[in-house]
Amino acid sequence: MAGRMLAGSAALAALVRPASEPDPTGPHRLLPVLPALTGLLPARGLRRGSTVAVTSGQPARGCTSLVLGLLAEASRSGSWCAVVGVPTLGAVAAADLGIALDRLALVPHPGPDWATVVAALIDGVDVVVVAVPGQVSASVTGRLAARARQRGSVLVPYGGWEGADVTLRVVRGMWEGLGAGRGRLRRREVTIAALGRGAAARPKEIRIWLPGDATTRPGPRSGSGSGSGPGWGPESGPRAAPERSRASLTVVRGR
Repeated sequence: MAGRMLAGSAALAALVRPASEPDPTGPHRLLPVLPALTGLLPARGLRRGSTVAVTSGQPARGCTSLVLGLLAEASRSGSWCAVVGVPTLGAVAAADLGIALDRLALVPHPGPDWATVVAALIDGVDVVVVAVPGQVSASVTGRLAARARQRGSVLVPYGGWEGADVTLRVVRGMWEGLGAGRGRLRRREVTIAALGRGAAARPKEIRIWLPGDATTRPGPRSGSGSGSGPGWGPESGPRAAPERSRASLTVVRGR
């Protein structure tokens, strides 16, 4: 797996298009998501200009897999994605879920000016994930959300975020694969609740597997979640493993 290590704001400038350049895809186009996740989103996809927050009742309870799942279809269809402030994110795990590493930028340590880094990426990257560093003021969240609306990017805060258009919350999780002191963790069943504003104001809840496979099916739903189908995989069977030998992963170092 090849990689590129870039440093500082010059690296971000090289990644993003000039702010004055029009978005050729149109600001309101939907970016696709995996079939299992369409029922959680009011437009059944990631609407450009929206903010979709991901959070959990407990730390490390499937949030990272959910974030990667939100990126997978958009990345596979040609969109650029960026992840800011998640140094433990595994490139192999991302590739296994279908994310194109040659269109994925990682900023593992953005530093105290993380909001400036996110704003620069919003100017030219289709989906920007940011791990929220503790309490964030309403002025910062409002400014970044407004920039995403203006530029036609999708902002995905990973943690507490006030005012998101949709908030996806992992409320329960259970691993499968371990027996009586032996075995291997294979997959995790998680329950995800969605609540938001406007068309997303009606609560929804689904159960899916992270990751899924050809035999995976969603569990019974409570609330108003709709749709059916396997977890991360398509109805017809498992996806082929992505080609990783020629992938180029961009990692941006802060100062």
